[in-house]
Amino acid sequence: MRTLIRSNASIAWLALTTLTVVSWALGTQHGLGGGGHVPASLIIFVVAVFKVRLVGMYFMELRDAPLALRAIFEGYCVVLLGLLVGMYLLA
Repeated sequence: MRTLIRSNASIAWLALTTLTVVSWALGTQHGLGGGGHVPASLIIFVVAVFKVRLVGMYFMELRDAPLALRAIFEGYCVVLLGLLVGMYLLA
């Protein structure tokens, strides 16, 4: 049991669970109060892309992948975040 709690995948799972609660709180107006929905939406985009990165690194084993493959995935995450933020702000 102790090794299960201390594994990197367990820590990543705990982070994913926590980030899901944070996204939910921001998305249901429990987080930022009356500050407007734009900052909350942008934070939710950042959290979502970070969660994608965690899944890729820890559950798809990309952290141990060749550097080229990992760089492609990291670039994908950066481009995805840029597109999401850009489409949101321009819409």
